Amino acid sequence: MRLITKMSLFAIAALSFQTANAAPDAKKAPAGKAGGDMEFEPDSATSTPPSKTLERAIKLYDKKDFFSASIELKKVLDGESGDDAKNKQRAEFFMGKTLYQMGFYAGSLAYFDKIVQGGDAHTYHGAALKWLAALSRVLPETSGILEKIGTYDQKALDDPSLASVKDELLFLLGRHYYRHGGDGDFDKAISLFNQVDRNSEFYIKAKFFEGVTYVRKFEGKPAVDAFKEILVIGQEHPKAYKADDVANYNELAQLQMARVFYSTQQFDTSIKYFEKLDQNSLDWTESLFEASWAYYMKTLNSKALGNIHTLNAPYFENQFFPESLLLKSVIYFKYCLYDQAEEAIQDYNDKYLPLAKNLSDLVAKYDDNAEFYDYVKKVKASKAGLDVQTQRLVMSVLNDKTLLKTFAWVDELNHELDMLQKSDKAWQTTQVAAEVLQELTVQQSVAAADAGKVARDRVERLARELRTLSNDGLKIKFEILNGKAEKLSAESISKAGRVSADHKEEPIVVDDEHFQWKFNGEYWKDELGYYRFKIRSRCPK
Repeated sequence: MRLITKMSLFAIAALSFQTANAAPDAKKAPAGKAGGDMEFEPDSATSTPPSKTLERAIKLYDKKDFFSASIELKKVLDGESGDDAKNKQRAEFFMGKTLYQMGFYAGSLAYFDKIVQGGDAHTYHGAALKWLAALSRVLPETSGILEKIGTYDQKALDDPSLASVKDELLFLLGRHYYRHGGDGDFDKAISLFNQVDRNSEFYIKAKFFEGVTYVRKFEGKPAVDAFKEILVIGQEHPKAYKADDVANYNELAQLQMARVFYSTQQFDTSIKYFEKLDQNSLDWTESLFEASWAYYMKTLNSKALGNIHTLNAPYFENQFFPESLLLKSVIYFKYCLYDQAEEAIQDYNDKYLPLAKNLSDLVAKYDDNAEFYDYVKKVKASKAGLDVQTQRLVMSVLNDKTLLKTFAWVDELNHELDMLQKSDKAWQTTQVAAEVLQELTVQQSVAAADAGKVARDRVERLARELRTLSNDGLKIKFEILNGKAEKLSAESISKAGRVSADHKEEPIVVDDEHFQWKFNGEYWKDELGYYRFKIRSRCPK
């Protein structure tokens, strides 16, 4: 006699209404923002009087005639004015500032990089730090800005002239050591993050990276302490912090705490923090999937399967959680529901094996990284001729935060090249304009190739992950076949009256704030995250 599994899907919906509160896009700081208190020079920079050309250049700068100032400064740097080495260093510093004020941030960074490479021998080495901080607000990390700040010793931040940006520089220098990740670098990063003043807008950012650094050191308790401090700030809402920063870092801290508690097998606490994220969070679906594993570890599989059901809602068609199908199969296997377990494996193979091949074919189109970047731009514009599912899957990879930063650097360079072409026609014929054009062109070429390589690596990695998951699916299927054989043997013994089947059903508890109804095949947004499966074990005792 064939055993029939009784399993139905229910939705448990919240009665409360949540208002969307999406954070606005960050705005780029306008040119000139670094003025005011940043207009300083080292005392006694040079004992030799500047040439008339250099004096004229600085006066033009002060009058905000940056185009004319750049022309005069270029004459000094080319040796046409007869200025000595110290005054040329002064001209180099002002050229960096001038290009910044003109909005040529990449060109500005190139000049400040010359000062950085000059080290303490360059009169304006310390003064350049403030401008590097200013550039960090308008350039992505992939521009190399953190590496340049990372060349400075921490003692350089004690200069009184840097007081207004010291907390920002402590944070940026800490980020450099965090990114570097060598021996002792994590400890240096933590030390720097800890020195950021609590009244600074950079404190909440520093605290988050302190927690993440401890995670990378596999030190759970101090990581949790750092994240908890962010949650305290979220309750206090200090005026010094931007509201968007408080909201965003609160969500990130909650997600990181959930992961830390999961890694230490504190599943109840992990679930509590996963569930703190709401539907408006960019990481909500990620939290649902990761919470599914915590529920599985707690044998609360009605909720684990409910979360997986939510992830398959049409609202999330642009997001992919292939591993969720394998988890679904493992759960069914645990309840001896072997047909459903095999069906989940088959669903994975039907959907993701063709996509894995499509990804491999995609990265094989172009060997040259710059050409691949141009192809990726077509993909992002939905003009690459990909089928709908492959397009969505690739886009899910191209929205990787690190990759977006890499693309942002190329976009910035393209923007500055376009801005140069639209600048004053007379200025475009000058040597300084030609120099900026050459610098931007070279950097854009390198950045495009780098972006293509990072994009290729992301797509290739996803293809490998899908193939690895497919292999995991084969292992699960092997276990399913063994389970079926054992079940048939047990059923044979059962007919002889020697064993019985365990038909225990996992209960679904509904509190006073919710009510229950059967899922009718239609998804509703206020149901998402509240689905539960009624599941009954068919395992023999």
